[in-house]
Amino acid sequence: MALALTDEQRSFLAEARTATLATMSTDGRPRLVPICFVVSPATDRIGRPLVYSPLDEKPKRDADPRRLARVRDLLILPEATLLVDRWDEDWSRLAWLRAYGSAELLEPQPHEREQHTAAIAALREKYPQYREQALEDRPIIRIALERIVEWSAVDSQGRSAS
Repeated sequence: MALALTDEQRSFLAEARTATLATMSTDGRPRLVPICFVVSPATDRIGRPLVYSPLDEKPKRDADPRRLARVRDLLILPEATLLVDRWDEDWSRLAWLRAYGSAELLEPQPHEREQHTAAIAALREKYPQYREQALEDRPIIRIALERIVEWSAVDSQGRSAS
């Protein structure tokens, strides 16, 4: 059965400006990197929600986005985890959502061009900085979400979570 995001989960993800992407390096250590991302209104062919993260033009250790450590990790072991959190000095507003999924590169190739173009449009709508970047020729990380774990300091009835 495919994962369906609740309205609250989708809203929480959509409102977040950043997430932490966790991949597994070849030496077995987790690799964590902050990312920009968007949640697609579409799903993959088996109904899993999709998240896109660009391999943008911000300075990186390697100019070739396909040689970035997170990409190398995902090409070997496509399992990825996203952590999105909300911090507030008012601890009753604390919350986080951890999304587990399977990641791959969405390339600007003919068979994926429509999805790649839609992902770029969504990223540019959420992050105006991307309007000045040439994302059209760069791959995008596509994560098909499979499982969600979440926590909030206040549950849906307004009681403090234990």
